[in-house]
Amino acid sequence: MPTYKYRVRDKHGRAVSGIMGGATEKEAVESLKKMGYTPISMKEQKPSRNILNIELFNPVKAEDKVLFTRQMYTLLKAGVPMLTGLEAVGEQTDSKVLKDKILKIKADVESGTSFSDSLAKYPKIFPALYVSMVKSGEASGKLDEIMKSLAEMGEYDMDISSKIKSATRYPMLALGTLVVAFFVIVLFVIPRFTSFFSSFNMELPLPTRILFGLYRIIHGYWYWSLLGIIGICVGFVKFINTSFGRERWDMFKLKIPVFGPVIFKLAMSRFAKTTSILISSGIDMLKTLELTADTAGNTIIARAIRDIKDGVNQGQGLAAPMRVSKFFAPIVIQMVSIGEESGKLDELLLSASEHYDQQVDYTMKNLTTMIEPLLIFVLGFMVLFVALGVFLPMWNIVQIVNQ
Repeated sequence: MPTYKYRVRDKHGRAVSGIMGGATEKEAVESLKKMGYTPISMKEQKPSRNILNIELFNPVKAEDKVLFTRQMYTLLKAGVPMLTGLEAVGEQTDSKVLKDKILKIKADVESGTSFSDSLAKYPKIFPALYVSMVKSGEASGKLDEIMKSLAEMGEYDMDISSKIKSATRYPMLALGTLVVAFFVIVLFVIPRFTSFFSSFNMELPLPTRILFGLYRIIHGYWYWSLLGIIGICVGFVKFINTSFGRERWDMFKLKIPVFGPVIFKLAMSRFAKTTSILISSGIDMLKTLELTADTAGNTIIARAIRDIKDGVNQGQGLAAPMRVSKFFAPIVIQMVSIGEESGKLDELLLSASEHYDQQVDYTMKNLTTMIEPLLIFVLGFMVLFVALGVFLPMWNIVQIVNQ
């Protein structure tokens, strides 16, 4: 739908300007007249190429979307009208892309489109889960409470992401340092021994031959090596974008030592928390499970959620299919069963989410301690390999000289 920049006078004669949508300029003018304004000028807004470039290289950050949601909750809770709230939030946001989208959403709402339908036009910023909850809030008259729940969900995801980054910073730094050190040795230290060892008529040990081979490949065929690495990366991305590849990759992620259980528990916590919020928002169970499956982020877990949805659709309730899936801890299934019997399923699911959160927090706090043995093993293996590659032939040379 085209958008128009307008300038009008209100019933008190004051000049007002803004942006609104309309199928035609005439329709936009008529909409303004119905709202009690006297149109002065109307000009169609052309899509900006700069905005398109910004969207490609500067997408909306999670914190910008959370801030938008939190601000909208605060304004709606205070009784500020939707259009006024959108205008105020749009002026304050630092994200140029989000500012542009908010102005377009305001124009759509101003022309009679619902807030949820306006958000649905930008699925990369506002996914189906977000839009469905807003639609539920509009239907129930509790949009402010829904915006609060969405803000809390976004803040929860940001908090988890921050914890993961903090916990993995040291291991990633240590591993990166090890890799760089290894390549420095191969490229700058090993070549100094090449001519020395070659002057002796002897067979070099396997570790030394491997190190020399790596040096020749990297030094003499670095462009082919670079192309090979790029090809492997591109092939891997294409593979995991297929249904078969994505399923194998997601299964692998769940089975990685240390990190696999964390990924699984985070997914389970998100499932329980999201389901709880959606149920309390008035969304029916089947739609809730469909949305949580779509936002699971893991095809294996998404399939398990869809199996639960099939069970619910057959009248089995929620606890029985969860027990069959064998993905959920017995204590969580017990909470859900009690919640179904007592009619407080949303509260018990929230408790289940807290149960998983506690386990994740414990794992995060001890992640460095759990990874240290693996890092020590990798460091020890690399040092041993380089040492054998350098000192084994030197030991052989000493034996030749002594003979």
